[in-house]
Amino acid sequence: MAAIAHAEREHALLSASAAHRWLACTPSVRLEEQFPDTTSPYAQEGTLAHEIAELKLRKYFIEPMSQRSFSAKLNKFKKHELFQEEMLKHTDTYLEYLKEITLAFPSKPYVAVEKRVDYSAYAPGGFGTCDCIIIHGEHLYVTDFKYGKGVPVSAENNPQMKLYALGAYLEYSLLYPIQHVHLTIVQPRLDSISEWSLSIDELLAWGEEIKPIAQKAFNGEGDFVPGEHCKFCRAKAQCRARADQYTALEDFKLMKPPLISNEEVGAILEKAQHIEAWVKDLKEYALAECLKGNEIPGWKAVEGRSTRQFADLDKAFEHLKQNGIDEAMLYERVPLTVAKIEKVLKKAEFTRLLEEPGFVVKTPGKPALVPISDKREAITAAPDAADDFQ
Repeated sequence: MAAIAHAEREHALLSASAAHRWLACTPSVRLEEQFPDTTSPYAQEGTLAHEIAELKLRKYFIEPMSQRSFSAKLNKFKKHELFQEEMLKHTDTYLEYLKEITLAFPSKPYVAVEKRVDYSAYAPGGFGTCDCIIIHGEHLYVTDFKYGKGVPVSAENNPQMKLYALGAYLEYSLLYPIQHVHLTIVQPRLDSISEWSLSIDELLAWGEEIKPIAQKAFNGEGDFVPGEHCKFCRAKAQCRARADQYTALEDFKLMKPPLISNEEVGAILEKAQHIEAWVKDLKEYALAECLKGNEIPGWKAVEGRSTRQFADLDKAFEHLKQNGIDEAMLYERVPLTVAKIEKVLKKAEFTRLLEEPGFVVKTPGKPALVPISDKREAITAAPDAADDFQ
């Protein structure tokens, strides 16, 4: 089954997962083609979690199997070097969510797991793999399981989810009278389940709206538009449009009077908000080039600061104890954090023993500056508090 999961997770040129990027910066898709597609341990970890989730969903919804057969398949995943026990808990959370949806229907719904859908009618060559599709009557449910724990991803107006829904509608509209579409992103490691619904007419109208944009992206046409979507672009380090947005800061040198206004502060921050990430990407690219033997004028690769570590910790400590060193001197007793204790106790026991009696309190977060597009509510502070913060 793992081989099937990998095969179905091939990516189209106009992939759904990158839609937020190619819809905003249409020529980036073709620009990326000259860069190798790389992966990371985090992506591989996510793939493993998806495969475990797929096994559980298939057992419950699709393919009745004995506990012995299920355990044998699960044990193969447990032997993977990236396997973690918490994967079992988080995939259970995902399964329980889907169970709740299906059990709410008066009759058994249609369920597809890891279903490849084709949305090429709206984006040339477009296809992708839906983690789970549920259909009952007029209702289509498209659910995406995300194992990452970076930031919560919203299902609201999410282009990846809408492309999956378009593909699912094209696949099943002749069999089911679909009128209502429900999109969900489940991120159990963040305790986040984002849900959003729209009518099929709204979905189809959006599909028509993006058609010309998708065609431009497929052709490599349009203007390069830097922004938050650059984060996962393979061309992000060398992209000239991304570099040009920061050279625009030079314009502020010509401004008078000597103190800049609040309006100018906002404009500068708007241009500079991603400059730290850009410089980090440039450094990573330059280091890789230097290690290949290519010249980056003014820079070179050197060996970083070395660190000391025990060749064998257990043998070293045993040797110290044999030479009269008290074992208590070799360890520090540090209390676990709230998050780690919750992980040890599990959610229900943590709530019963600590949250409900009031042993855990949630303190307000430190004020942070974010773009106006951030969904969190704006806060203000009293003059005295503002002085304290300064």
